[in-house]
Amino acid sequence: MDYQFKKHYTRDEARVLLPQIRRWLKELSELRRQLNKCEQRLARLLSAGHDAGGKTVNQWAGTLADIKETLGEFQKREIQIKDLERGLLDFPAILGGQEVFLCWEQDEEDIEFWHDLHSGYAGRERL
Repeated sequence: MDYQFKKHYTRDEARVLLPQIRRWLKELSELRRQLNKCEQRLARLLSAGHDAGGKTVNQWAGTLADIKETLGEFQKREIQIKDLERGLLDFPAILGGQEVFLCWEQDEEDIEFWHDLHSGYAGRERL
């Protein structure tokens, strides 16, 4: 069968990753907060006609690089981030011979839902 994803997770394989995923999501939230602060600082400097180089730009670029690196952890595992604010993720899986997503949101204790590749969150069904 021809599948869209190379990696498919069982529910247990996805569950094992949840503690690390929670750490990555927390890290991304903090990095996004830092990035926002840098961007506000840069905007103030630029609007006041100041040079925006130096420490603030370096901090902004470093924060962006850290975000990219953390997002890469999801990408190399083929875990899809559907909504970063909510921590909504999809894990490619095979259910009943069909390629689907195991669907998880960061405030959920466990992976309890799935949906087909096209219906998204609205099509979630309990496992």
